[in-house]
Amino acid sequence: MAPTSPRLHVVLGDITLERTDAIVNAANETLLGGGGVDGAIHRAAGPELLAHCRTLGGCPTGQAKVTPGFSLAARWVIHTVGPIWQGGDRGEAELLASCYRSSLAAADSVGARRVAFPAISTGVYRYPLAAATDIAVSTVCTTPTSVTEVRFVCFDEATRAQYVARLG
Repeated sequence: MAPTSPRLHVVLGDITLERTDAIVNAANETLLGGGGVDGAIHRAAGPELLAHCRTLGGCPTGQAKVTPGFSLAARWVIHTVGPIWQGGDRGEAELLASCYRSSLAAADSVGARRVAFPAISTGVYRYPLAAATDIAVSTVCTTPTSVTEVRFVCFDEATRAQYVARLG
């Protein structure tokens, strides 16, 4: 199948409940769980996810690694490590874009066609929401992929509204 731009959807909800081929985890470099989306995904997937992640040797910022979804509805979890916001002059934008590109490449590697993304780095990593949303949407729209549907799953109304405005 030739790569095309995926259909984009914005939803308010819990990414752990998404019935897609893969969900993206906004992880830390250890891949061993944490707070926010990362902690929720680890809790919902069950202890097998942590055991599997221990075998991966972590993940550098801007890259992605795939694991099975275990107890999740999604078959795969794509773990990506977003940048910590440090003012915007330390390569954060390129690293965040790399998260989306690497995640789409990981989805392609396992044949995932429907992928759900959280708002990577906008929580405890403090990436400004408007800038992060622009990077997320523009990168997903311009990255060659066989993914046919991307769902931006927003944890709160402010994030959902930002994605809706960007796609409007």
